[in-house]
Amino acid sequence: KDVVNFGIISTESSQNLRSNWQPMLDDMSEELGVEVKPFFASDYAGVIQGMRFGKVDIAWYGNKSAMEAVDRANGQVIASTAAADGSPGYWSLLIAHKDSPINSVEDMLKNAKELNFGNGDPNSTSGFLVPGYYVFAQNKVEPNKIFKRTLNSTHEVNALSVANKQVDVATFNTEGMERLQKTNPEKAAVLKEIWRSPLIPADPIVIRTTLDKEDQDKLKNFLLSYGSTDEEMKNLKNLDWGKFKPATNDHLLPIRQLETFKKRASIEADEKLSAEDKAAQLKAIDEELSALDKRMKEIASKS
Repeated sequence: KDVVNFGIISTESSQNLRSNWQPMLDDMSEELGVEVKPFFASDYAGVIQGMRFGKVDIAWYGNKSAMEAVDRANGQVIASTAAADGSPGYWSLLIAHKDSPINSVEDMLKNAKELNFGNGDPNSTSGFLVPGYYVFAQNKVEPNKIFKRTLNSTHEVNALSVANKQVDVATFNTEGMERLQKTNPEKAAVLKEIWRSPLIPADPIVIRTTLDKEDQDKLKNFLLSYGSTDEEMKNLKNLDWGKFKPATNDHLLPIRQLETFKKRASIEADEKLSAEDKAAQLKAIDEELSALDKRMKEIASKS
């Protein structure tokens, strides 16, 4: 293969992403002896589709978009990122402007009719799935129905919209907050956290399984050995990461559980379903949950 296309999800502007990623992609290009090109799309779905149609060979995703890539785009998890400070993952946040009277999820839900809400990309783990489950599904409400207005954007746009008082509350995450504190400290300083999720597993790197086996091995070996020199560590630090860790599709199990729980909550709340249909759908979902639970226990017993 003469060119490797590396997919990068749109958490912020592609200009910012390009400058953070380019040094590592240049190293990859040199090591593999082929051109490595970053592949950007306007939303997460664009990178997933790119992999599905063979235009993306390897990609950095969040967990939910990685799950879509594995299920629908011939993807396979080969590595996971690791935070530069060694933390095992990151957290989803809800943020408001520091002048805002909204200080908690309760305040937000109580005043939702008057608030503009900045939600994340529908394929984002921390911007959409995690708050969608823990904040909205568990309170039996849907953002599109309760707020004055709901908009979907990237993490960066959400944070800046709150800082500029264009939206009242938005989803964000701790990685985005750390980056904003470096790139735009005066905007970061006017944000406050009103909710923090349980820990989310670190982001995975996914490869296209329809890629030639030898190319897959080369890419995987490159990633897992990257970070052995000071210069390489500096390039990883650019991305707020330490060295990559080996991973498999099992990395996505906690997110699969979450997605399935969320599906269960929406079936349970669906008043249009007959009692019979509801019972049948819930039974199927519970079987799925129990299989996931069993797999999680097997993994835990081995580690």
